[in-house]
Amino acid sequence: MFRVLSIAGSDSGGGAGIQADLKTITAYGGHGMTAVTAITAQNTLGVSGIQAIDPSLIVQQIEAVFDDIGVDVVKIGMLASPEIVQSVANVLKRYQAKHIVLDPVLIATSGASLGGSDTGLAMIKAFAGLATIITPNLFETGVLLNRTVGHTDEMLTAAQDLANKMSCAVLVKGGHLPGDQIVDVLIYKKDGQWQKHQYQHEKIKTNNTHGTGCTLSTAIACELAQGREISVAVGGAIDYLQGALEAAKNLSLGQGPGSLWHMHKYQQP
Repeated sequence: MFRVLSIAGSDSGGGAGIQADLKTITAYGGHGMTAVTAITAQNTLGVSGIQAIDPSLIVQQIEAVFDDIGVDVVKIGMLASPEIVQSVANVLKRYQAKHIVLDPVLIATSGASLGGSDTGLAMIKAFAGLATIITPNLFETGVLLNRTVGHTDEMLTAAQDLANKMSCAVLVKGGHLPGDQIVDVLIYKKDGQWQKHQYQHEKIKTNNTHGTGCTLSTAIACELAQGREISVAVGGAIDYLQGALEAAKNLSLGQGPGSLWHMHKYQQP
């Protein structure tokens, strides 16, 4: 059984954060573990409160998991401050984590800020050469590069620029672009050379999109934990996310953007 550690914030509504991560890991057949970085009070209507966890306790959680159970892949989500970013990076360097999937969570689906530009810049500095892949959406890509990214051509350039900065693979997600098709852009290194790959898929018409970024990054972690090459891992994760969105189309959980149905491989809602 493969082991995935999610270092992320808690979502009281169960749609995103470590709750979505654990559901995804379970759906993939792995063992999910967590290091909680922040507690949020949120539901489908938005975030009403955030309490960051003390960095020393976050480090203790990570150490407890590595020292006993072991970790095949680390997935990182919400890191609420530059201090937390640095603490997490330091402890992961010490344990020499094989794969790190970094989802730079800087804003919630509802629009609430979960980390400012100072946190984003700290991520670039701390995880350059450490992360395996980073998975920003268009807004997060813009924050990390300090510029607007608004169409496919800009996504390709931005992905390459971010890959150069961080010395890792980059998946720029195009889910916020208008139109019926979604284009995601992957830049990754193979045989010492940068390669690019585009994934095009149908935009599923649903209001239940809460936790898509968390779910996708965790699915990539699960794919990598099973030994898949990075472009294949990303493709498999996108397929899993599409299935979770499709299965949740008619769910009614809350008054705002609802959560996905993570167990679609086994049971329809």
